[in-house]
Amino acid sequence: MRKLPPLNALKSFEAAARHLSFTKAAEELFVTQAAVSHQVKTLEEYLGIALFIRRNRTLLLTEAGQSYYVDIRQMFEQLTLATSKIMLASEQGSLTVCVPPGFAILWLVPRLSRFHEAHPEVDVRLKAVDEITGSLTDHVDVAIYYGRGTWPGVKAYRLHKEYLIPVCSPLLLSGPKALKTPKDLKEHTLLHDETRNAWREWFLMVNEEPPAKKSGPVFSHSALALKAAVHGQGIALANSVLAKPELDSGHLIQVFPQILPTADAFFMVCRESQADVGKVARFRDWILSEVQRDENELHMMDDVVSDDR
Repeated sequence: MRKLPPLNALKSFEAAARHLSFTKAAEELFVTQAAVSHQVKTLEEYLGIALFIRRNRTLLLTEAGQSYYVDIRQMFEQLTLATSKIMLASEQGSLTVCVPPGFAILWLVPRLSRFHEAHPEVDVRLKAVDEITGSLTDHVDVAIYYGRGTWPGVKAYRLHKEYLIPVCSPLLLSGPKALKTPKDLKEHTLLHDETRNAWREWFLMVNEEPPAKKSGPVFSHSALALKAAVHGQGIALANSVLAKPELDSGHLIQVFPQILPTADAFFMVCRESQADVGKVARFRDWILSEVQRDENELHMMDDVVSDDR
């Protein structure tokens, strides 16, 4: 096992030798002069040799101290260079993001151009993965998880306040089976997302008896259920975040005002050690700013509705 002298002692010696002053070394290192003197003394005792000649207000290097300083200075220069290189690598290059397909298609991809404009030095690589939990591997920098935010060993940032809303094509609001009350849903096809079975909970919330049996197509991805609703194939109980683009475009409408709160949400996760470093931190800050943009737009819409009332 390699036996190295204390790093703080080496730092103090290098600074003191460069300035030939304990006072100036202390100012550079943001410590007291006594602390620098103590660290240098510790290093001399460790090496068993004097490194400085102390004469009243004058500080000089011994012959051994001068030789050691030259080697130590080169070591620190190499360490600084190596640190700069690895920090540059952490700020530039590719950033691999694992994400559920629905979230990627409906929310993330339409916004990615804004990240590229702000950070052209970072190339985002998206990997759509169904089984998202556990996808933060050695080759993945960031992932989007859906759940409660309690995954061990990662730093998790909640993205939105979410709820489930009944949505359908505007075409279903007219005709002989027009949707006017929640009870009318029983005359229509309900679209199901296999990742959740929430229609029963929604019916109970609005004090309606749920359908006797589950009917209507079941989709493996939320995006598929939403597209089926856009084409008038039925009513989906959609995640508010994923449904927002189709609602904004008018392809879908929220057919009833009752919303079903959900304890689950989308989270951006990364390794704790990388949360505040380089391109991971830049992506984190950007995605949270996009979430805040959504929240601001939602509040503006709420204010408009309130004024109209």
